[in-house]
Amino acid sequence: MTQPQYIPFDAHQNLAEEDMIRRAFEFRQEMQTRRSVRQFSDRAVPREIIEECLQTAGSAPSGANLQPWHFVVISDSAVKRQIRLAAEQEEHEFYTRRAPPEWMAALAPLGTDEHKPFLEIAPYLIAIFALNNSQLEDGRTVKNYYVSESVGISTGMLITALHHAGLACLTHTPSPMKFLNRILNRPPNERPYLLLVVGYPAPEAVVPDISKKSLDQIASFV
Repeated sequence: MTQPQYIPFDAHQNLAEEDMIRRAFEFRQEMQTRRSVRQFSDRAVPREIIEECLQTAGSAPSGANLQPWHFVVISDSAVKRQIRLAAEQEEHEFYTRRAPPEWMAALAPLGTDEHKPFLEIAPYLIAIFALNNSQLEDGRTVKNYYVSESVGISTGMLITALHHAGLACLTHTPSPMKFLNRILNRPPNERPYLLLVVGYPAPEAVVPDISKKSLDQIASFV
């Protein structure tokens, strides 16, 4: 069995507590301005921004450090068109047949429907895939563990990085999403996890008038 190798952890910043509180407060304020946008501009976004945010996502913790994710960045208009048509087909089935009344009632305040023009308008789509197994540097294939948890953390970091960079995004999850494997030519061991729509909000963009739960509703201290 391979013996673990360690290096000194010298990246930690020893900040004064008042600075830590200030930084936490300022970051919370920044992140509380993040909203899911459904009206996007077609204004171009420099690829370097997307690359930097993806590298942030790739730094996320994962089970056994196997990093069970793959990101496909789509900017080609023809491919975006294929994805929109396939997604809207699944969404039509969802809104007209699959969704139970309780789920439709929960979605009502958001004003969503089967029509997804943003899939073509936004400059980038990022298809996030969860990998059931990984190939090691020595060529061996190993099973991945805690895949959904690991990919969820990485996705959250990607959304945070995109917002911090000044972009808007939308998490889109048509179900099922196997059409992404076909359109993007991804292998069967990769499971579509989420489709992230990325760009600048349109000048006329609006968002639902909703609120988030308070701290005492989401957390307990024991």
